[in-house]
Amino acid sequence: MLRSVEQKRQGSVTSGDEDPRVTELRSAVSGLRRRLAAHPGDFADRSIAEEELAALDAMAVAGIPEIPQLRRSLLLIAGAIGSVSALSAGLSEVRRAVDLFGGPVRGEG
Repeated sequence: MLRSVEQKRQGSVTSGDEDPRVTELRSAVSGLRRRLAAHPGDFADRSIAEEELAALDAMAVAGIPEIPQLRRSLLLIAGAIGSVSALSAGLSEVRRAVDLFGGPVRGEG
């Protein structure tokens, strides 16, 4: 079976005991980053989306991220991407992955 370069890279970095939510988040972020990189159009907040996707990936690599930070990055990405319909499926995957971590704790955001 052929594996993509990204799968090989992740396989060498992650261990078998990684939280499945983190694995899902990294996969969703990676997918949206690829879609964004391949998107030919330019839009005003593209760099914000790229920066926040990098931040999400860094949070995931570091371990189990904090929910308020995840939600903040997701909100910034959604706002930056806006109505670019070609990226909506990837954004939905990232949102679902963030939702796996649960909602904010009472009294927060």
